[in-house]
Amino acid sequence: MLSEPLPNSLPFEAGPSAPRIRVLVAKPGLDGHDRGAKVIARALRDAGMEVIYTGLRQTPEMIVEAALQEDVDVIGLSILSGAHMAIFPRIMQLLKENRIENVLIVAGGIIPAEDVPRLRELGISAIFGPGSSLKDIVDYIRANVDPARQHALG
Repeated sequence: MLSEPLPNSLPFEAGPSAPRIRVLVAKPGLDGHDRGAKVIARALRDAGMEVIYTGLRQTPEMIVEAALQEDVDVIGLSILSGAHMAIFPRIMQLLKENRIENVLIVAGGIIPAEDVPRLRELGISAIFGPGSSLKDIVDYIRANVDPARQHALG
């Protein structure tokens, strides 16, 4: 989980009895830029979600293993390297092989519009590009995560 102090809080409210959504934020491949992923992770945490950030240069196998171990509701994939059409299909294949179902998969980063239909066919629910609103991302996750998977606040 993120342990860095937050300089400012974002105006998102989870509510005292809201279920806790567990989100894995992952940086697959050799991409060495993680500022956007950290901004997203903080926004999700400020919104009351439990965030597990994997760090840089994760293999598809490492991401799927983390999703299994952490029993997450959402996997957020952040990529800027252009390798999404090689890495994302492998992640989706491994999720299927490991019977990880009912987990919302979202992606963000630099992903050309012409690749979006294929990624959606693979099972990636939404793709958020540069300039996407943090509120829109939070709202999308809240609206689309499987309610049966959400964890009670403890």
